[in-house]
Amino acid sequence: MSNKQRVLVIGNGMVGHKFLEAMVNSPQYSAFEVTTFCEESRIAYDRVHLSEFFCGRSADDLSLVEPGYYEQHGIRVLLGDKAVSIDRSAKTVTSEKGEVLSYDKLVLATGSFPFVPPIPGHDRDNCFVYRTIDDLEDMQAAAKNSKVGAVIGGGLLGLEAAKALVDLGLETHVIEFAPRLMAVQIDDGGGAMLRQKIEDLGVKVHLGMNTQNIGDGDERFHKMSFADGSEIETDMLLFSAGIRPQDALARDCKLELGERGGIVVNDHCQTSDPDVYAIGECAMWSGRIYGLVAPGYKMAQVACDHINAEDNAFSGADMSTKLKLMGIDVASIGDAHANTPNAKEYTYVNGTEEIYKKIVVSADNTRLLGAVLVGDAADYGTLLQMALNDIPLPEFPDALILPQRDGNGATGMGVDMLPDGAQICSCNDVTKGQLCQAVSDGATVLGDLTLATNAGTSCGGCKTLVGQVLNNELEKMGLEVNTDICEHFPHTRQELYHLVRVGEIKTFSDLLAQHGSGYGCDICKPTAASILASCWNDYVLEPEHLGLQDTNDRYLGNMQKDGTYSIVPRIAGGEITPEKLIVLGEVGKKYNLYTKVTGGQRIDLFGARLEQLPQIWKELVDAGFETGHAYGKSLRTVKSCVGSTWCRYGQNDSVALALQIEHRYKGLRSPHKIKSAVSGCTRECAEAQSKDVGIIATESGWNMYVCGNGGMRPRHADLFATDLDTETLIKYTDRFLMFYVQTADRLQRTSTWMDNMDGGVDYLREVIISDSLGIGEKLEAEMAKVIDTYQCEWKTTIDDEEKVLMFRPFINSNKADSNVVFVEERGQIRPARKDEKELVSA
Repeated sequence: MSNKQRVLVIGNGMVGHKFLEAMVNSPQYSAFEVTTFCEESRIAYDRVHLSEFFCGRSADDLSLVEPGYYEQHGIRVLLGDKAVSIDRSAKTVTSEKGEVLSYDKLVLATGSFPFVPPIPGHDRDNCFVYRTIDDLEDMQAAAKNSKVGAVIGGGLLGLEAAKALVDLGLETHVIEFAPRLMAVQIDDGGGAMLRQKIEDLGVKVHLGMNTQNIGDGDERFHKMSFADGSEIETDMLLFSAGIRPQDALARDCKLELGERGGIVVNDHCQTSDPDVYAIGECAMWSGRIYGLVAPGYKMAQVACDHINAEDNAFSGADMSTKLKLMGIDVASIGDAHANTPNAKEYTYVNGTEEIYKKIVVSADNTRLLGAVLVGDAADYGTLLQMALNDIPLPEFPDALILPQRDGNGATGMGVDMLPDGAQICSCNDVTKGQLCQAVSDGATVLGDLTLATNAGTSCGGCKTLVGQVLNNELEKMGLEVNTDICEHFPHTRQELYHLVRVGEIKTFSDLLAQHGSGYGCDICKPTAASILASCWNDYVLEPEHLGLQDTNDRYLGNMQKDGTYSIVPRIAGGEITPEKLIVLGEVGKKYNLYTKVTGGQRIDLFGARLEQLPQIWKELVDAGFETGHAYGKSLRTVKSCVGSTWCRYGQNDSVALALQIEHRYKGLRSPHKIKSAVSGCTRECAEAQSKDVGIIATESGWNMYVCGNGGMRPRHADLFATDLDTETLIKYTDRFLMFYVQTADRLQRTSTWMDNMDGGVDYLREVIISDSLGIGEKLEAEMAKVIDTYQCEWKTTIDDEEKVLMFRPFINSNKADSNVVFVEERGQIRPARKDEKELVSA
């Protein structure tokens, strides 16, 4: 029989998993035997970023648990089973499947459940809550047959749910009983500005609405009837009217509960039974239930420390929050409603730019008590630290939120002013002092610093401040905070671009002679090649450009396994004639190539040897194909559905526009690859909202989305402009793409570019739509030059016999590369594995 102390955890959400991580990291962990209940079919996942499920992140992407983590540390997980009763006298828990488990210490991390108002009809089909991945999958299925969605609840979770409906391509309504949105976090002024901005994005907001009944609709599936006699029809309905602590188990075993629910705990997170702990949204401390993950994480650490006989206590938590709702920055700090006696308020409203800022200060103007920010939350980090650390205010406190006075610089606060005890990352309770120590210990790169401290690895809201602490410490240590692109150029990519454009520099050698030193490297050469191509669009294999290209650009094809290459002809908009399909089939068959239809509506041919590339491309060019630029950091594809030409739901001709877009921007070299898509209606079959430029047809024109991407870090595109005519859409796209080409860092996707931009999508709208920088016509002219100088690089290559000679694998021999070996599988070739090659050579 084991002498280990048995710790049983009920609940495997974010807080329950955080407790398990704390136990694993404790020095005494070997003295414990740990078991956890996981009622869902999936182990712990990230609910904070749940809405990203609709932006392409899978359940695996959202998982908080590394594969094998629980097994590696001996944690038993009762997956798909839940605790149904607790016997405190016998110290046992019985599961739904009938298993009885004994414990020495029991931790309740049962979380909360969504409150569904008892409105008649609330249990109809196509009524959902927004809580789990299973809920989201049910919503996805229902959305396929829906056009309109509604959310009951205009709080934080309600607006997240509304974003999910927008992401699903539905006309979206938000119904809120209170007179403003996010009533807990922000004030009337902030709520009014938030409503205005959300409605600008096409979401209809209904405030002060008391839902009386949900019944059959005349045109849609549901009809919602309100106390004022009005009605709304919708196909889907989400309830997000608040949460309630999941305290039924505690109630049944007679633990002390709060008057309105919640398991009462002390400073050590112990319940009225000293061997039972409660953490997270099910726990009530000092009469309060905390509905954010950061306080739950702190409770998890406190409970773990107390079980390990270590000194720690929960003393409350800051409930300040910063988030982005449908691309809108919203933040709330401290006493946002000025409830402190004699508190003063300073408010700044910019109706033109839709920005609202308010600070709440003490009666003597010396301390910041709270703040509300809508539309521009860039000052959140500074204001939060001033409030948390009682940092003295400037002479004029309103300078913290007002535009600059008398030409002086903006009032700010460097990280040097923060004490070492200042909490930088509330999710993982990381202080400035811990960050500084980690930098001193060698974590001198942001990625290493977050790995060493966990700061910024949960909600991510503190990453900017973490970076500021890092750079400040590096400067103190006498280390340069270097933004140079490499050792050969003391400039950023943006600066190099402007040097090339303004100086009309046409070659790398001239750029190096005028603004650099040395001979160049694998960083600056491809970067310069991209910039030169963006500005002047020369043939990339001209002698002066040839040495700058990486392998893919050098051979105008993506290198695959064993040094073979893929052939990717352009199939604009996914539209192709039967004759061209036959040519692709004949080429694939003649050269024995692996053939695949890709997710970007193209046909890829794999397995071409280097010396075969010119032969294959000559046949394709002769048949009317062009290079698809799959090898370049340039426009790859413009995906389309069949649109109004064939589809009964189509609002406009998506294929025609996709062809226009692709032929207009094909060959545009950029800091990273670009993808686009055009959908003929809001059913979104072309998946436009996951693209760098996405376009969706409406009854009134085109909606334009920007800065989305799939790949390693998927991001949903932001709605940029609505109901555009085609001419205006093209103008905005010209400006957007050229502004990206001018200002992004090397290898920076449009999504990261915008996320790192002060003001985000709002600033982009000012530059592109309002032409706030006065560069609109210049951007259009530069794009026109790119379009006018387009050439198919493969056609240029095969017309030049000297260029064709570059595609021999050996300078002194015409033999093929013997390392290229294929085997047949599923009726096509694939590269041979090492053991298969050994058999062939034998």
